[in-house]
Amino acid sequence: MLKSLRRAGPALLMLAPSLILVGVFVYGLIGANFTTSITDNHTAAQATGQKPSVVVWFENYLDLLGSEAFQHSLKNLVLYTVVFLAGTMLMGFLWAWMMDRPVKGEGFFRSVYLFPFAVSFVASGVVWRWLLNSNQGEQASGLNRLFQIVGLDFLQNNWWNNVTWGITAIAIPAIWQLSGYVMALFLAGFRGIPDELREAARMDGASEWKLYRHVLFPQLSPVALSALIIIGHMSLKAFDLIMSISKPANYQTKVPAVDMYVFKSSFDYANAAAVGSILLIIVAVVIVPYLVRTNRQEKR
Repeated sequence: MLKSLRRAGPALLMLAPSLILVGVFVYGLIGANFTTSITDNHTAAQATGQKPSVVVWFENYLDLLGSEAFQHSLKNLVLYTVVFLAGTMLMGFLWAWMMDRPVKGEGFFRSVYLFPFAVSFVASGVVWRWLLNSNQGEQASGLNRLFQIVGLDFLQNNWWNNVTWGITAIAIPAIWQLSGYVMALFLAGFRGIPDELREAARMDGASEWKLYRHVLFPQLSPVALSALIIIGHMSLKAFDLIMSISKPANYQTKVPAVDMYVFKSSFDYANAAAVGSILLIIVAVVIVPYLVRTNRQEKR
């Protein structure tokens, strides 16, 4: 026992600062957030400690999940996530597939595709707010004006101002911004496949489709899963891009993260914390199975 402690002692001392910081500022704050979420802390007086708050357990969660407004936020989150994931995975893979073939000026195109990823969501949101302007006819601007100029008037719409599908318009700039990152992941996967596998498949008479279907695509499955998890958890926490294009008060584009901001701004700390806990659970449902699977593969 003493020998084990002596061996592990230096390592534990080196890890101790990180463990303490993670314990306090991650798990400690998660615990504090959950504690707040089960109280009736809904007013400024309670938030500042002028009035006491009592524990109501899961009443806030039940009220939120039973609220039509919060259900609309969850529906928007699902729509945004589906469109965002499908768009980034498809565009990223197509760009990587084209870049994998001999292309002149590959470095230039790679930089062009990756450039949007270097721009903050807030900065790009300001531009996309103008591009996705809902004005039509003589007052049209942005994409609606472009469609008008090229004779595609039927494509004009009210974009993010649509109550049912408005959130999917917000996914367009998100796809534009993150597709380059997914391309880089897939391109690294393509370049990591040995040329011998391609040559062996071609010597066996495999067509280009069969080469990709039976040789290359299976090799890219770990990359695709990693990209799916990374992009998926980013979409679930969407906030800054939505806030840059829309407004917190806009019903049509609100998601749980925006609800949390609105609750917190009105000193409704209990509901804000409850929304945060719900988001944490949703993200954990996506991330934890991936971490477990990765851990099992590493032990093999």
